[in-house]
Amino acid sequence: MAKKSKKQQPGGTPATVALTTAGVSFTVHAYDHDPAHPSYGEEAAEAMGVAPDRVFKTLVADVDGTLTVAVVPVAGSLDLKALATAVGGKRAAMADPTLAERTTGYVRGGISPLGQRKKLRTVLDASASDHDTICVSAGRRGLEVEVAPKDLADLTNAVLAPIARA
Repeated sequence: MAKKSKKQQPGGTPATVALTTAGVSFTVHAYDHDPAHPSYGEEAAEAMGVAPDRVFKTLVADVDGTLTVAVVPVAGSLDLKALATAVGGKRAAMADPTLAERTTGYVRGGISPLGQRKKLRTVLDASASDHDTICVSAGRRGLEVEVAPKDLADLTNAVLAPIARA
């Protein structure tokens, strides 16, 4: 029997399949993506009518040679030094976008912390715990999942740390 690739998963994206398989409660939010919008995350917040501090972007960084996922509010930016510290590293830099896409199986602007092709270590900004639910990419531009921060942290084995700058 042929093995199904993640792109062929029934019932949604690899991210929504991972949530469903885990039995986690979540809500899907779809919106029409505008390729001309300057910020994927801000576009998502505006389209869904959700405060930008509850919508988190997924960034891939290189910490001492190891790809690491950082999940931070779209209203802020990633503090690379804080990310390195959170995982016991010394130096962090943003990963090459092509490498990030190839490793996660998602396209830039649609990278989800869930259902990645290769599970990467993950750090979730501590501010996520200020909210009952947060929104993260569901694996493609124009699609978000709303999930409890604890569930997201549990499913991704994330470390919670203050890694965002306002």
